[in-house]
Amino acid sequence: MTAYDALLAEARGRPFACIVGWPVDHSRSPALQDFWLKQQSIDGYYGRLPVEPTRAALEELVAFLKRTPNARGCNLTLPHKVEIMPLLDRIDPAAVRIGAVNTVIKQADGTLEGRNSDGTGFLAALREGAPDWQPSAGPAVVLGAGGAARAVLAALLDAGVPEVRLLNRTQSSAISLGLAFTPDDGRQIAIERWEDRAESLDGAALLVNTTSLGMKGQPPLDLDLARLPPDAAVYDIVYVPLETPLLAAARARGNRCIDGLGMLLHQGRLGFEAWFDRAVAVSAEQRRVVAADLDA
Repeated sequence: MTAYDALLAEARGRPFACIVGWPVDHSRSPALQDFWLKQQSIDGYYGRLPVEPTRAALEELVAFLKRTPNARGCNLTLPHKVEIMPLLDRIDPAAVRIGAVNTVIKQADGTLEGRNSDGTGFLAALREGAPDWQPSAGPAVVLGAGGAARAVLAALLDAGVPEVRLLNRTQSSAISLGLAFTPDDGRQIAIERWEDRAESLDGAALLVNTTSLGMKGQPPLDLDLARLPPDAAVYDIVYVPLETPLLAAARARGNRCIDGLGMLLHQGRLGFEAWFDRAVAVSAEQRRVVAADLDA
């Protein structure tokens, strides 16, 4: 039985969507989507679909979504967010700007549209976790230059942050990202050296880690927070574990902290509402359910 056959067997003819990645077993998207399905009493299904990182495999995915009547679309995680784009019929302008897609919506005519809800999810979780944060409060320090950093950067600039300090272990990637997103209104994206990351925290109002450092199975993020103002917010998009070493250190010194689970929950809402035609909201109860699934 192929992965596609297994997914169809689980769906049992019901409308369905899925998380697509390689690997994909670690994803907690099924837990958050299943919460809404049950809450809304929708007879639908959301599963996992492993898809190898080749163009042929992605072409097979696109063909499967188009030919399967009860398929509604999918979410995409690593390593497919960029490579899927040329194979879709349309890309939402926001996703074009970010340069990555995390949600595929099957339209009524059978065509596939790519969207990106990572930036929206990031900002919603930030405002939820630090409701008094204001974009105008001061510079934001962003660590990382991957797909998540692109969405975070776009969200912060659109929100009106006056300055972004961008740092990455491979500086050339940070430079390329900074050039791609430099605003035309005089605001600054400052590319700083990774080895100067502690100094870059001077006067910052927000620190965001978009790297995998601190994730379960990965090295910790080595960062001295001494220069970070005590009223700054600290946001780590990692959600396994929920309390990363960065957040633990920031919390101990009194900074407001936002973990990665909120972003995961909020980014999932766009897809659900498009696939199952029902408005939903992120709730404390849902967060508890998905957090429990992280520990399972």
